[in-house]
Amino acid sequence: MNPTIARLSAQALLGRRRGVVLLVIPALLIGLAVLLRVLTDADGGYDAVLTLGYTLALPLVALLAASAVLGPEIDDGSIVYLLAKPVSRHVIALSKFVVAWLATLALGALPLVVAGLIMDSGNPRRALAWGAAGAVAGTTYSALFLALAAVTRHAVVAGLLFVLMWEGLLGGLLTGIKWVSIGAWGRQVGYRFSARLDDAFLPLSYAVLAALVVTLGALWLTGDRLRSFTLRGDE
Repeated sequence: MNPTIARLSAQALLGRRRGVVLLVIPALLIGLAVLLRVLTDADGGYDAVLTLGYTLALPLVALLAASAVLGPEIDDGSIVYLLAKPVSRHVIALSKFVVAWLATLALGALPLVVAGLIMDSGNPRRALAWGAAGAVAGTTYSALFLALAAVTRHAVVAGLLFVLMWEGLLGGLLTGIKWVSIGAWGRQVGYRFSARLDDAFLPLSYAVLAALVVTLGALWLTGDRLRSFTLRGDE
């Protein structure tokens, strides 16, 4: 990883309007948890709030973070100045991924734990299960959306369609989609912390391996795509 590229990426992430949105999303989730905790009993609305945070807030944070650290540079053409430096394209991809990944963990996965503790402070294991699921899914989402940002200028639209259609609509209607669903892989890891999180549908080894393969594959694709920019000089 290149510390300078990571620092500049972090500044770009926090200095844009997307940085404000990134803070608003977890704030809304935690605010909703507080509101329902005050208005309902200890377990009232727990699954609804945490499922909303996991299936919508988490991937949105990952999408915004990943697109913010790379997308604007490609859109305005300034990526060529970065690529002119004697730095491996895969190191650039890794550096940007680390920034997006840390933002996703802090603003996507951690709020799940906080919301879970607010809703049911007597069962921290359940909240940690959601956090573990969020960490696994958030890592994979970050890498995948970073690759989307490198491949297309419409990464946010493509990412939203992926989250809403594939992970959301089809994932809820078709059981088999769970085998190729990032959200399902994370839930399976979380299930090992708390059986109340979800039923055991996938083998744990498969869920972990699938998340790892997609993450590494997406990072390789990002670096390869960045290398193609230099070769073609089209961006």
